[in-house]
Amino acid sequence: MYICPVCKDKLNRVDNSWRCPKGHCFDIARKGHVNLLTTAKHNPKTAGDNADMVKARTEFLDKGYYRPLAEKLREVAAEVLGSTDKPVIIDSGCGEGFYTAELSKVKNSQVFGIDISKHAVAHCMTRVHLAGITNCCFAVASSFELPFDDECADAVVSVFAPVCNDEYARVLKRGGALIVVSPSPRHLFELKAAVYDEPYENKPNSYGLTAFYESDDKHRDIRFEYKTVISSQQDIYSLFMMTPYFYKTSEEGMARLKALDSIEVTCGFEIQVFIKK
Repeated sequence: MYICPVCKDKLNRVDNSWRCPKGHCFDIARKGHVNLLTTAKHNPKTAGDNADMVKARTEFLDKGYYRPLAEKLREVAAEVLGSTDKPVIIDSGCGEGFYTAELSKVKNSQVFGIDISKHAVAHCMTRVHLAGITNCCFAVASSFELPFDDECADAVVSVFAPVCNDEYARVLKRGGALIVVSPSPRHLFELKAAVYDEPYENKPNSYGLTAFYESDDKHRDIRFEYKTVISSQQDIYSLFMMTPYFYKTSEEGMARLKALDSIEVTCGFEIQVFIKK
């Protein structure tokens, strides 16, 4: 399933490493994942979310605020895959594995998670070990250089992560599904209103998916929204750290954020399904 990030040849597991016929070798970490991110375009030590960001994301997600989204995503994936025998699912930009673990419940599935952050992927392994999940594998890798064979996957899932037309088309089988989750226009609007003087709705994303067509009416564009109360200042701050707003908020705005003890927000998501041509 894995291919060498250097020469693109097939990787084979030999003892505690993955090796290709040309001699490139990638050691398997103690937790069970492998780092397939090369130094050609990224620094594997510093790429992606750092340990503190992963910790904040994990603590927030594990409190269940986004549990309804995880369950809805798993339902959509199961419906799209239908009667596919032993479906292979790639969770691209999997973060710390919250959604990957839920996708592992799709019947007879084999799930592969990749993320550019070594800290996130290490936590993925902790998550699945603690949950007793045995059908998930994880690697440190980029969404724009997926370490997988051509036409090996039945579905690729991207939750709040980069979307790459060429790579997703390459690894998906013909007729395979790309499931993209992005914020709806009103996602976290109340939180933005509490922090900014002029809050704005999220704009729809344009992905340029020339290798795909939109799925049928049932799955073309599902808007999934619900209200939830973020019940502590720490949870509010952790949630804000997960958003792009965290990096472009003024000191005044951050002061407003830190003054919040609880807030009811709209959790709004667009779930779109695209089919490889």
